Amino acid sequence: MNILHLKYVISIAENGSINKAAEELHVAQPNLSRVVREMEADLGIQFFRRSSRGMMLTPDGELFVSQARKILEQVDEMESLYKEKKAGKQRFSVSVPRASYISDAFAAFSRTLGKGEAELFYHETNALQAVKNILEVGYNLGIIRYAAGYDQYFKQMLSEKGLHCELVAEFKYVLVMREDCPLAAMESIRFQDLRQFIQIAHADPYVPSLPLSAVRNEELPQTPRRIFVFERGGQMDLLTGNPETFMWVSPLPQRLLEQLRLVQRTCAENRRVYRDMLIRRQDYQLTELDKRFITELTRSKRACIAGKR
Repeated sequence: MNILHLKYVISIAENGSINKAAEELHVAQPNLSRVVREMEADLGIQFFRRSSRGMMLTPDGELFVSQARKILEQVDEMESLYKEKKAGKQRFSVSVPRASYISDAFAAFSRTLGKGEAELFYHETNALQAVKNILEVGYNLGIIRYAAGYDQYFKQMLSEKGLHCELVAEFKYVLVMREDCPLAAMESIRFQDLRQFIQIAHADPYVPSLPLSAVRNEELPQTPRRIFVFERGGQMDLLTGNPETFMWVSPLPQRLLEQLRLVQRTCAENRRVYRDMLIRRQDYQLTELDKRFITELTRSKRACIAGKR
């Protein structure tokens, strides 16, 4: 199976027909059918079922196509990083956790670009994908987040993969909610107080060399009602649109709290410390753009997290 084969399956799914896909791809229909059969045999699944409306994806086929599209998007990103390089074009790429203090730093960093050509990639994702983006996709920098208790696991994994890491920030999660949320009026918030509200969650329970069940057991207490949203913009829309919701977050910039009419509160029962670590290849030399971003990252960290540990 190769990238071209992924394109074959996606084309059939989009056209609903092997014949139409063959025309679009300029591939003989028998050859296209043969490749699909071989892929299905290798993977032990069936991509399509025939119906009166044409070739329809099976549940396994829908999952395969979804993952195939993600792979092709990453390939396109990598190609754009290296193709048609122009003298003087500024290039920057970083993968980060969903954190407003980091996006605040990136916004300030973007204002330093000047008028020259620039191409920047800012990808909010989890720790595992941030590592993959550096090793497989071509990103230069990454920031990963993990509980401080897992420090040795992550540092060993990063060392084995030839990645350098350094501490960006250390903090405890705070609670954020709308100004009119009943939680905002409480003098002291306990874990049990959260049970009647809706948690907006975006957990990243990955820890190298540890089973998922063991990691989940050590996460912050779960509430009966949770909504998993993996885009920070969607999280903020939900948070500002529903006074019953709350989130565990790294401390937010004051500007954002005032703009969205949010408040953040501490929970004395929460004693777990988290770390955000900057990662890059051990042989990678920081560019001037990288250094400017790190300067803004340090500034934003101090403004948002200093005194909240």
